[in-house]
Amino acid sequence: MIQYNTTINGIQVQAQYTEKSVEEIFIPLLRRLSAMRQEKGRRILVMLAAPPGAGKSTLMEFLKMLGKQEGIPVTVIGMDGFHRYQDDLLSHRIMQDGREISLVQIKGAPVTFDLGGLTARIRQVAAGEECGWPEYNRLLHNPVENAITVKGDIVLLEGNYLLLDREGWRDLSGFADYTIRIQADEQVLKGRLVKRKRKSGTDPEEALRFVEFSDLANVRECLAHTREADLNLLMDENGFYTLA
Repeated sequence: MIQYNTTINGIQVQAQYTEKSVEEIFIPLLRRLSAMRQEKGRRILVMLAAPPGAGKSTLMEFLKMLGKQEGIPVTVIGMDGFHRYQDDLLSHRIMQDGREISLVQIKGAPVTFDLGGLTARIRQVAAGEECGWPEYNRLLHNPVENAITVKGDIVLLEGNYLLLDREGWRDLSGFADYTIRIQADEQVLKGRLVKRKRKSGTDPEEALRFVEFSDLANVRECLAHTREADLNLLMDENGFYTLA
């Protein structure tokens, strides 16, 4: 078992991966991407889509570390930096299930992201430009603009909705050279999401209430409407990945 510690969105995260997954999935993936970049002779953009709680951000950071060890440097970015600002979400309302609610109550749903801004920045990355990229901080509850400078020949972009089969969102994968999807059981994701919410300072009851009201709707959206990818993975109850 390989232990991995990192910081994601301002929160300390501990993860572990099986040696089998590293040897049979992750290292071959990195080598495939390196060969693809050499063949195309330009930057390649890889998109990884997964439901909330599937460990995609941590996995991407692990791939970055593993790539460094293998001599295959990668740049890692996430779509969470395109959350709309907290003040904006608090001041806008939407009808849901016959009642009007604040957008902040469903933060993380597709409508709470700046899809236009995300699309424009993805276009820059796919074109090979060096550009700034925002990063979301869960402790601040807001994006930090230009927290990352995107450069390098292999860029890995992760997010819940990058392969979402919905209007506007389905256009994003057209910029990708390679796509990855992670699927998982809904109840496994629920437990992981409650644990994550508590790490941001939320009390147990409120964390469970938020996950059941907001996060699980997003989980179901991803599980039901994420399209097939070039590489499809399953995450089990232990957080381990296997080929789908």
